[in-house]
Amino acid sequence: MLAALRSSADLPVEEAELAARLALGIDVVRGSLQRLRAKHLVVLNEEPEAIRLLTARGASAAKVGLPERRFLDALDRHGGALTPEEAAAEGIDGEERSAAIGILRRRGLLEDGVPFRRRGASAAGPDLLPEEVVLKQVAGGEEEVDEAIASALERRGLLRTERRSIKRWAPSEEGRRIALPAEGEEAIGALTPDLLASGGWQGRRFRPYDVRAPVPFLTGARPNPYVAWLEEFEEILIGLGFEQAEGPLLETEFWNNDVLFMPQDHPARSIHDALSVDAIQGHPPPADLLARVAAVHEGRPMPGAAEPIGPGWGGRYDPAIAARPVLRSQTTAVSARFLARRPRPPVRMFSIDRNFRREEVDARHGIEFGQCEGILAEEGTSVRDLVGMFRELAEAIGIRELKIRPSYFPFTEPSIEGYVRHPRHGWMEIFPGGMFRPEVTGPLEVEVPVAAWGIGITRLALVALGLSDLRELFADDLDALRGGS
Repeated sequence: MLAALRSSADLPVEEAELAARLALGIDVVRGSLQRLRAKHLVVLNEEPEAIRLLTARGASAAKVGLPERRFLDALDRHGGALTPEEAAAEGIDGEERSAAIGILRRRGLLEDGVPFRRRGASAAGPDLLPEEVVLKQVAGGEEEVDEAIASALERRGLLRTERRSIKRWAPSEEGRRIALPAEGEEAIGALTPDLLASGGWQGRRFRPYDVRAPVPFLTGARPNPYVAWLEEFEEILIGLGFEQAEGPLLETEFWNNDVLFMPQDHPARSIHDALSVDAIQGHPPPADLLARVAAVHEGRPMPGAAEPIGPGWGGRYDPAIAARPVLRSQTTAVSARFLARRPRPPVRMFSIDRNFRREEVDARHGIEFGQCEGILAEEGTSVRDLVGMFRELAEAIGIRELKIRPSYFPFTEPSIEGYVRHPRHGWMEIFPGGMFRPEVTGPLEVEVPVAAWGIGITRLALVALGLSDLRELFADDLDALRGGS
């Protein structure tokens, strides 16, 4: 390959020309040239090139005629006047007819109004319309065409632009100087025990050793950047005295919704949000807890109580709905299970885990998403503590812009939302939370205020890691992962 380049009178040389000259496949030529380039023996001159080609519609138009030409021909066949019905009968209908009429009127070839008529001075019509000229030039492989007309034809879907890079190669200064072995001579690339023992190395030429040749870049094992960041966030919460907990991904409606005082006919529980699971039966909760939750939903006093906690949601509570299995749609179910086991204060718990909802997948949403659930339950806890927690967590990971506003959730009152600014997506809701309502804490036999939150941990990671798309957190691009922070 190097000898062929050095003997070329016209440099640099295209890859295809080298392949034809040496009767080698183009892939073999490219591989050899890249190896020579790695040894600094050849240089590459790369030029971008844009080629216009006919699309399938364009090829059809070149064969049967552009709609505007067929419209003019139809006018001629009908004595210079053509109705929309006659145009349709000629096979020029809908979009094609509209395009043809607009172009011919802009060209001054067609009168306004119906029936369609040629404009007086153009009764004979041009031999070729400008669009026909360009279409013919592109079909013939000509490069110099009217750019404005070609762009218009491209917008009509008749042409397309194919962009490629033309690679031309030439020997470098070092490639011109290096001594090439005579034909049939094989240089020694490495001394082997056999060569040393036999003396076969004597009188042979050794291949030069290039200390500048690139070597493979190897990286050792390292944590996934998103996983490493999650572990760092966990350590922050543990440092604040919170205990980490887990819960099942496959939940029942009871723990996912009912115990959180979400009405059984709430819209968020429909097929448009939660994902149900068929062919299995969920396990019911303890009977005494189920009875207390049913009483709260129906607005009755809980067993052993004189007065109801509140008016409830009305209607009858259905234990069959409570037992239905669903994929967990919120990690608040973990908080409910934790409080059911440990209702006595003080309680500081968090959970970072996956949830599932029926969502349209985009840069900020996914069917699977992560939440950081947390509860703070002790005497005197208020929404002020929750705001302080949000600010402290944001500051701990380097976020300075945080704004809080009132909100609404079925199981907290008062409720708030914390927004963090993302450079591309603007203000994103990341820190939702509030104080559990008595209808939640009462059946769980919790006697102190409970501040709860469900941080959008995947969205928070976008801001902290400088990313713009949730899908980047789960990408399998090794180069990006090796270079990640």
